[in-house]
Amino acid sequence: MAIRIFCNACFCEPRKATPRFIFTSCGHVVCELCLQKGKKEECLICRTPCRTVFLSKQTNAEIQSLFMGIDTLCKKYSKEITQISEFQEKNRKHLLAYYREKRIKLEESLRKATQQLHRIQCMKPPQQNTQPPFSSTSRNPLSIPSRRPNGYSSCSLQPTHPSTSEIIESMEIDPVPSPMRKV
Repeated sequence: MAIRIFCNACFCEPRKATPRFIFTSCGHVVCELCLQKGKKEECLICRTPCRTVFLSKQTNAEIQSLFMGIDTLCKKYSKEITQISEFQEKNRKHLLAYYREKRIKLEESLRKATQQLHRIQCMKPPQQNTQPPFSSTSRNPLSIPSRRPNGYSSCSLQPTHPSTSEIIESMEIDPVPSPMRKV
């Protein structure tokens, strides 16, 4: 149910013979007759400078919503909130799908690079007392495979597939810039 509209000065309610009602920018409602009794561009109720608008079906939707019943407002905004929520959820899912696809491609690139590194390491002739290219403080899936005393490498035909988190954990940053890199 919509709220009852009445003049805040004379307390009359709208009837067929009653003049139009005006809404002030300071939040008061006055009838056309009472408006004429006051000063121009000043609220008859609170005496502050204000703008006025006639209340009708053509009045701005924001102003009309002030006179709607709470149940009607709840239905209206519930529908809008649902639409906004569905829009945001759709966009969130789209973004997640993009990042999921990007992660899969990066993991595939990492897997290929690991296999290639493994193949390169298997091709190297065995050397005694060689230091791995990466210092190992924890398990390092990118280190050179162990060498057997007979001189043959222990490379298998099936490369291991370390997880992304294991590789990230074992990565170390060299604080000294390489002479090959441009600074």
